[in-house]
Parts: sequence; structure tokens; C-alpha cells
Amino acid sequence: MAERSFAREVQKLKLGAGETFTSEGILAITKALLESGVGYVGGYQGAPISHLMDVLADAEEILSELGVRFEANASEAAAAAMLAASVHYPIRGAVTFKGSVGVNVASDALANLASSGVTGGALVIIGEDYGEGSSIMQERSHAFAMKSQMWLLDPRPNLPSIVRSVEQGFELSEATNTPVMLMVRIRSCHVTGSFTARDNRRPTFTVKDALASPRSDYSRVVLPPMSYAQEQDKIRNRWPAAQKYIREKGLNEFFGPKDGSVGIVCQGGMYNGVIRALQRLGLADIYGESEIPLYVLNVTYPIVGDEFLAFCEGKSHVLVIEEGQPDFLEQALGSILYKAGSRVSLHGKDVLPMAGEYTGKVMLDGVEAFLRKADPNLLPAQRRAPNRQETAAIPDLSKTVPIRPPGFCTGCPERPIFAALKLTEKARGKHQIAGDIGCHLFACLPPFEIGGSTMGYGLGPASNAAFDGGGEKRSISIIGDGGFWHNGLSSSVGNAVYNKSDSVIVVVDNFYSAATGGQDVLSSRADNATKSTGHPIAEAVKGIGVKWVRQIDRTYDVPRMREILDEALTTDYDGPKVIVASSECMLNKQRREKPAASKAIAEGRRVEKPRFGVDEDVCTGDHACIRLSGCPSLSLKKLDDPLRDDPVASIDQSCVGCGNCGEVADAAVLCPSFYRADVVYNPGWFERTLAGLSQRVIGWLQKRRSGRRLEFGQA
Repeated sequence: MAERSFAREVQKLKLGAGETFTSEGILAITKALLESGVGYVGGYQGAPISHLMDVLADAEEILSELGVRFEANASEAAAAAMLAASVHYPIRGAVTFKGSVGVNVASDALANLASSGVTGGALVIIGEDYGEGSSIMQERSHAFAMKSQMWLLDPRPNLPSIVRSVEQGFELSEATNTPVMLMVRIRSCHVTGSFTARDNRRPTFTVKDALASPRSDYSRVVLPPMSYAQEQDKIRNRWPAAQKYIREKGLNEFFGPKDGSVGIVCQGGMYNGVIRALQRLGLADIYGESEIPLYVLNVTYPIVGDEFLAFCEGKSHVLVIEEGQPDFLEQALGSILYKAGSRVSLHGKDVLPMAGEYTGKVMLDGVEAFLRKADPNLLPAQRRAPNRQETAAIPDLSKTVPIRPPGFCTGCPERPIFAALKLTEKARGKHQIAGDIGCHLFACLPPFEIGGSTMGYGLGPASNAAFDGGGEKRSISIIGDGGFWHNGLSSSVGNAVYNKSDSVIVVVDNFYSAATGGQDVLSSRADNATKSTGHPIAEAVKGIGVKWVRQIDRTYDVPRMREILDEALTTDYDGPKVIVASSECMLNKQRREKPAASKAIAEGRRVEKPRFGVDEDVCTGDHACIRLSGCPSLSLKKLDDPLRDDPVASIDQSCVGCGNCGEVADAAVLCPSFYRADVVYNPGWFERTLAGLSQRVIGWLQKRRSGRRLEFGQA
């Protein structure tokens, strides 16, 4: 069950020529693929394009009607390898995955694909996850395009430009026999707009046609001497063909006046930020008409040198706006100017940050700093936009606003796993613990502070391999079910079996690839009409030779979880020990159960919901429960009692009744202040009668107790 359903939205994909298509970026990309006659699509979910995979999955019926093959690949490497269908056959294919990390995983397949070249158009749609909202290391995909000679598109972030770039990407790929990377940022994926649709096209050559008439060509095999010839082909033929196509088809764009003393060159994805900065400086109107010449690189690799030099003619200063580092574009453009003997002064990272996201404020400051250096006369005070105001310094709130690190969701079944592990470490001492990509990585933050490294998706146990040589304490590795099926079964668990590692591997099985939006995986327990699920992880690890396997199907049972961890750390068995800790992701569970419960309540049916609370009279204010839970619904409450200064634990209405706080309190032998109350909606007559009787009895007892209480009045 994915985080978001596009079942309704995908019906727009059927719109025909002349109709207006209104949507967000990911739907526009899908529509553009269908309009371009794509023959097959695949990919691996991951921010910021995880929803693109969800759109494709929900549109699978529409794709099938057009003869388009859709594959939800096991990893980015599997997705990139799928593009092999375009090597020998004139089939257009597209795959999608997250930016730099996805490209890293897929690098082997992509490098081979770029070397052999393609016959049909091959498009790699990468979601560039860069900036403060990113969940990954801060790297760019540009370097891979340069390294493997793959052309890189970076379209302006509006729907017509994005749609046009998909078609242009296929055409550029076919014109140069080279795979093309199409980069879309987070905002591009979810920007809303409209464009004029065209009719969807069935692929002129399908995968079925290819199977009926197989082809092969040894010159496209990446082996010597063919690989040497392929390298020469890239430089002598493909590169010039790409530059010619880009120039003749006008893939890059020019805005503003043709003449001027200064100019700005920017990545296509930076265009909106540049225009907004110019508007605030009074140098562009609300329609985007700029008074500064702009050269927008919708293709950031390869650079068309003569096109850039033509833009620089008559200018004394040019600013290059390139987000991130290294400054690939600035270096390349500087080299072109130097070799041409140009006297144009090139600016870039001297007025803009070397690293970090180019937010509105950063862009504004950088453009203004450039103009003050290059031509201050362009910035007279009277030409400032009316909304350009000097703002007061942002106050330091670090002393007044408490730090709140990211953490597990309310009711997350992974929280009790780490509560049990923390209790185990309290008794047995600190252990070497390695994390992995996924929700469970939050365990390295407070309140658990468990694990301090991560090397890649599915590589948690592999990253602990150096510590698995039989030391005084066994190492512990964490891996999620998504990472397990992505790469972990072979690279981590298989590696541990082969090397007879005396280690403990905890597989956190929440039934989904939860961190990327709740997509199904092989071990998901939900029925999936188009995918094969229900394959237990425990059986998979046994199948590759793991002898010591423990399965727990309720991670909220903290005492049991702790018992299994103790067993794994003390057993005499010398080999990898795998604990599969399974409970459904609470977010996905609530997405399924909340609507059903609300519907039942509205229909007058009886519904019972568990809630947990803290008895204020019993709570001692020790707060150990919070230190071993960290649940967002578990907080502090200040009492009105003048004799009690310390706040007590309190559970708010966001509680989903998972029971973790009570389980932790019991396992840690804390206090009996937690209680469970079942809230009943639409109770029957017997329950209402019993509740009324109970309230009357309790009220009578409270009144009697109050009457016996000694009162002190004023004399």
C-alpha cells in the first residue's frame, strides 16, 4: 500500500491532442512518456521521484493498453540494466530513480550502456535530491554524466518545459546513439501547472516485436577491442552530434535583450529562482521579462562552446549560476573563454556559495553582489522593486526553541526494537552497531543513540564485516526489509554466511519499503494483484545457509525482543545469527484502518479504539519511559499541584494505542503509571447501561471521600 494513491489522477493520462492537462510534475512526466511512444518503463522508488513510481504503478493498466511494459525493479542497478533493450532494438525505454545514490547503485549498468551506445532512445529520469530538504549525502549526478559521456538535461521547472524535455531527451538519445539523463529536482516533481496534451502513441517497435525477431551485434559488446572503438566513437561522433543537435534544435534558451554589458548563465532548474531574484531587484517584471540577458542551459552536458561564446559577445561580465559543488559548469565555461582568448570576466562561486541549496535569499544576495561588481549602475535605488526591503537579522532561537531531532512516527514498530536493544546494552555493555538506510537509521539519534554509521542501502551488515572476527563482544547490524531485498540478501547476509561471521543481524521487517512511501516488497503480507508478495525473509536467509534464525511477529513485545537479543549475543553457535523482527508499519496500518473505522462510526457500527494514558497520581516524574521510547505522543505535563514541582509523563490524543510505552515500562521495571482505556464508539445498550452505572458508583465514592476530607479554612 503506497503512501499516496494516484488511481484518479492517472485517468488524465488518457487526454488527447488539444486538451489541457493540469497536474503536478510527476504526472506530466508520465504523460510525456506516453506521448513519446515509450516502449518500456521501470525504476526504483526513492525521494524525490518515489511518487513517479507510484504513478506508473497506478497507471499500469493504461500502459498495458498501449503495449508498454512496466517493471518495478528490485534496485536501481536492475532498472538501469533494463535499458539494455534499447541497445540493439529501436525501442524507446525510460527508467527512474533517486539522483546521486541511485546513480551510484546503477553505475555498472549505466557505464556499460554508455559505452555500447543505444539504438532506441534511452532516458534515465533522476530525481536530484540536493539541499537542506535532502535525506542523503550532498552530491550531484553531473559528475557521472561527464565520466561516462551521458548527456544531461536540466529543464526549467515548469510543466511545458519538463514535457518538452522528455521528447527532446528521446530524440537526442537517438540522434547520438547515447543514453540521456533527465534531471528533475524536488520542486520540479511536485510543481503544479498545465500544458496542451498530445495523443498517446503506441511504441512503433515493441518488446514483443524484439522477441519475435532477435538481434545481436558484437560491436556493441563491451569487450576489447570493441570497447576501445566505443571510446573513440563517443568523442569523434556522439559528442559532436549531440552539440549539433542541441544547437540546431534550440534545446538551450535565451531570454532578455540580446545586448548588454552583463549576462547570466544558469542551469535550467535554477531559472525560476533567477527570475524571482531579478524581479525583487527591479530587473524583471511579473511575467518573467528580464532586463538582463539570460542563457538557460536546459542541457548542462555537453556544453555547446560556440553557443556560449556567441552569448558572451559584447559583454564584460558573465555570472554562472550553478547549484552545488564541484563547480563543473563554471570550470568548463571558463576553459572555453580562456581557449577563445576572450576577455570576459567570469563570475560564479565568488559571489554565490560553493555548497548548499540556492534558496531565494541566497540567489537574491548572489545576483545582487554580482551586479554590484559588474555594473552597479543597473541597481539604482529608484529601480528597486517595491517589495525589496531590508530585513532585520534573524534572531538566534537556539536558546529558546528546544532541539527536536527527527525520529520514528507515533506507534512505529521499530521503536520497541531499539528500546529492547538499549536495555540489552545497559546489562551487557555497549556494542559495535552498524545501521542501514531506512527508518531504523533514526535509532542513532536521541533517545536511543544506537549505531553510528551507514554505508549504503542494504549494506548495514556488510559494513560491520571488519568486526566479525570473533572478539569479546559480537557486533550487531541493522537492516530493513527494503534494504534486505534491494541488496542485502547477497551483499550483506550472503557475505556473512560465506565468511562464517560470528555476528548478529537484525532485519527490521515492517512489511513495506516504508521509508520511500510504503511500496510493497517481496516479503509484504498484503495481497498485490500485479506483484508477487508473501515471501518470508526468514525462509530466504535459511535458503542461503543461515542456520540460526529467530522470527518475532510482534515487535511491541519488548521483553520477548530483549530475550531474543540476549540469546543471540550469548549463544555458543559460531556463525551469523539473524533475527527477523516483524510488525506492520504503523503509518500504512493507519492509512488502511482509519478510513475504515471512520466509515463504520459514521454508519453507526460499534468501533473500539485502544488508548493509553498515564495516571498522574502514580507517575513519579522519573521520565525513564520517555528516555526508552521517544514516541511523539509521549510528552510532559505540568500539574497544578503546588506540592509537585516536576512535570509528569503525559500521552496526547495522537496516540494510536500500540502499547509500546507500557511494554517499555514493564520491561525496564519502571512504574505502573501506564493504563489502557478502550474508547468505544456507538456502544450497545448493555455497554451504555453498564457505563452509566459505573459512573454513578464512582461519583458516589468520590463524593463520600470528599466528605471525609479535612478542610482548613481561614480564621
